[in-house]
Amino acid sequence: MKKQIDQLQLEVDTAWLYQSLSSIQDDPSTAEVLQALSKIEYHHAEHALERVRESIPDFKMPGPSRRAKLQFSLGKIFGYDFLIANLSSIERRIAQETIHKKREIGIAPSGMEHNHLRIVESLAAHTKANVSGTFLSKMEGRHKSVGGNALRAAVLGANDGLISNSSLVMGIAGAAANNDTILLTGIAGLLAGAFSMALGEWLSVQNSRELYLKQIQLEAEELEATPELEELELSLIYRAKGMDPEQAAAMAKQIIGDKENALDTLVREELGLDKTELGGSAWEAAFTSFLLFAIGAIIPVLPFFFFSGKTALLSSVTSSVLGLFLLGSATSLFTGLSVWFSGARQVLFGLAASAITYGIGYLIGGTIL
Repeated sequence: MKKQIDQLQLEVDTAWLYQSLSSIQDDPSTAEVLQALSKIEYHHAEHALERVRESIPDFKMPGPSRRAKLQFSLGKIFGYDFLIANLSSIERRIAQETIHKKREIGIAPSGMEHNHLRIVESLAAHTKANVSGTFLSKMEGRHKSVGGNALRAAVLGANDGLISNSSLVMGIAGAAANNDTILLTGIAGLLAGAFSMALGEWLSVQNSRELYLKQIQLEAEELEATPELEELELSLIYRAKGMDPEQAAAMAKQIIGDKENALDTLVREELGLDKTELGGSAWEAAFTSFLLFAIGAIIPVLPFFFFSGKTALLSSVTSSVLGLFLLGSATSLFTGLSVWFSGARQVLFGLAASAITYGIGYLIGGTIL
């Protein structure tokens, strides 16, 4: 029973927060969408109250909790970014609980469970002034990565390989191992790390693709079963993005009426997916991850192919420092920080990691030998 009462309070608080946010909006369209969400959540609260009254007949509809009021009051002081994020989190949790309950009683999810979350996220991207300055600032060009996600992935992948393998090589060198042992360990570290990164990337992309395909299937079933509800949800999403009500309704009606292209539009607008890509190729992602890690990991190992002893060790340290500085400098392309600062910071952290593993190797090697 406590769980049902907690669920009722959650629905009441969510409805009250949507209504409270709508009352401070300068944009009438945003206010109307928030009011619509508030009414829907209040209907959910009424259903939750009916379930509670099956056990406690005189139970009354609660008001908003002190926690909800405190959140809104804090928003007046610190801004409403965190409140929007909190509502997104609540909608996500409600959707997951709804899906879980449906599966428990043998009902397949409809795909509509996350629609409120999509609407809130669309509002977050569109809302101005009173609600979410931070969300908007994240969308401004000056806050985006200059090099894009591909550059970031390349730099970080090579950086992982360089730091992890240079630390491994220094640890083995600290144990006073011979040149062949260091070389073999470095190559083993390169291959183990690269294969691990590749497998992890393959699984990540493949799992995402499978999830996307399942979502698309659910969206198709939903479109077939309840096109009028899909039209309403799509209209709300367009309104959340700033479109006026009449235009949003007309566009949603036109899209749902076009059976050939309706699913593609719903997948793009409600799920945020591109059916032609679905996260990209898992094999391409795995190969790229393997290659980038290996490029970074080979840097501290290369000197041991040509030199031995202190010469090889010093050359390895020198090449690692140079690689760390170049990779750190590259991160300045998407952080906006100074090239020298980014490069020097990367060198400092990399050398610290290598020094620690060298010291550990020295202590262990001295104890064993």
